[in-house]
Amino acid sequence: MRWQGVIHKYRHFLPFTEDMRVISLNEGDTPLIPANRLAEILAPNSGLKLFLKYEGLNPTGSFKDRGMTAAITQAAHEGSKTVICASTGNTAASAAAYAARAGLRCLVLVPEGKIALGKLAASLAYGAEVISIEGSFDDALDMVREIVERQPIALVNSINPWRLEGQKTGAFEIVDQLEGNAPDWHCLPVGNAGNITAYWMGYKQYGKGLPQILGGQAAGSAPIVLGKAVEKPETIATAIRIGNPARWRQALEALDESGGIITAVSDEKILESWRLLARIEGVFVEPASATGLAALKQQIEQGEIDPRGKTAVCILTGHGLKDPGTAVNQASPPINLPAEIGALEAYLES
Repeated sequence: MRWQGVIHKYRHFLPFTEDMRVISLNEGDTPLIPANRLAEILAPNSGLKLFLKYEGLNPTGSFKDRGMTAAITQAAHEGSKTVICASTGNTAASAAAYAARAGLRCLVLVPEGKIALGKLAASLAYGAEVISIEGSFDDALDMVREIVERQPIALVNSINPWRLEGQKTGAFEIVDQLEGNAPDWHCLPVGNAGNITAYWMGYKQYGKGLPQILGGQAAGSAPIVLGKAVEKPETIATAIRIGNPARWRQALEALDESGGIITAVSDEKILESWRLLARIEGVFVEPASATGLAALKQQIEQGEIDPRGKTAVCILTGHGLKDPGTAVNQASPPINLPAEIGALEAYLES
């Protein structure tokens, strides 16, 4: 069987030599799903071509695996024995899995009570040492930045440049899946801003067209939109609950160079788009993943984006099982019936 993974597939665009041991779980090659019914809801009779890049089908259920294969490959190559990260959940799960595959010790710092159950469970299952701190993600990131200055530990958050090298392969795949063309609009959630930075890197390097970037932040956690750090960010979209993004400057550069937009969307709008993805297109994501779509819907409604004849790709960053609690809380309760065929028939006729 031929082994793939993003480093093997795109090595000639990546700074990894042929003799390096690649730590991979066969990440990448996620589907680009046409969303014709959803496009008609967003922009009726406009000819909008909408696609969903479903990154929740990576090995640990999020886009983080693209960058983590690169970060852990480099850490192992440099002889690191321990890796560490701060996380709202997806980075923790990904780091834990790839560290396990490489035979490395993994420590993750998470903000107490601010991590979705599915992400915490995965991190523990992969054998990570999960440390819950009485503070925010930004506090955790400050701590891991300081500890790697004191101890021989590799930091694998998105401030690690190798993470961006892996994540930029998502842009390569989109262009390949669109038969050699970049979309007109590339829409995605923005939390720590590593992904927006990496995708823009990828589009520029691939040299097959440049989209305009549309970044969405949750209204309660929108430092880039506000132009200032948010001390206590709050949003149902836990994956982007970050008040001071590590890649803030690079995100602004991507937006400026692409002629793009960054906007804030309410939790209500995020959940609306989350429901649309599941109920109209059959794609189940964690709430933060719907933020790019919510931003696109909002900008079309406000007349900021003209959808006529355009192609838009929305990045769905994580699988819905990352945050099962939200899905259960937002759903209607099951219908209870007696175990009798007559009761079922009566229900169907009601």
